[in-house]
Amino acid sequence: MTTFLAGGFLFAVSLILILGSHEFGHYWASRKNRVNASLPYFIPAPPMFIAGTFGAFIRIKDPIPDRRVMMEIGAAGPIAGFIVAIPTLIAGLFMSRVTEGVHLRGLSFGSSIVLSVFSRIILGVDPLSPDVNIELHPVAFAGWIGMFVTALNLLPIGQLDGGHIIYSLFRVRYNILAKVFFVLLFPLGYYWTGWWFWAFLIALFGFQHPPLMDESAVLEKRHKIMGYIAVIIFLLTFTPVPFTVVM
Repeated sequence: MTTFLAGGFLFAVSLILILGSHEFGHYWASRKNRVNASLPYFIPAPPMFIAGTFGAFIRIKDPIPDRRVMMEIGAAGPIAGFIVAIPTLIAGLFMSRVTEGVHLRGLSFGSSIVLSVFSRIILGVDPLSPDVNIELHPVAFAGWIGMFVTALNLLPIGQLDGGHIIYSLFRVRYNILAKVFFVLLFPLGYYWTGWWFWAFLIALFGFQHPPLMDESAVLEKRHKIMGYIAVIIFLLTFTPVPFTVVM
């Protein structure tokens, strides 16, 4: 209901499908590996909060056995969500409009690699060009939010999906990689202050990754492939400046 009030029926259905696919990816990977997990919880937000939702999550009720299971559970969510978000974004861009660039007040949305590529292919324009405005259809906007949420979840730190994936891939170097990315959030914050808020949350909750029952298990080739696919998805969906207020 809150997503419907925020953007209409097509927006709500598209966004809930993306978020739901992400969380069911985690859920099915948990069930496959006999790890007790809850069904997804969707968190409503006031409709004026851009999307009408604070996202979704599942509760994992058992300790994670080893790095292989950690990788499967951590990577399955963003991969599943990305698979749904891509056709959603493409369909929405076909219904979006391009207008001449004029100085408009309000909130301007940033662009990731994947949005730039499909905007050029489908609309024939660069979304970062000051000469044009892309008026995103609600379905395209749901795809944009899906990409943004995917990238946030793949930040390679702590309890986020990206933290689980990086810990599984590079257990020994995890702390170094997490702290390097944490430091990078501060210069990024000069372009979007929201990164400073994320840095504050990370400093508050710490970098510590939850221990596994068996730390000695070695990843198989398929697990490494899943991890590297998730890293590529992060690079494709990461938006350095997600929002800009145009005065």
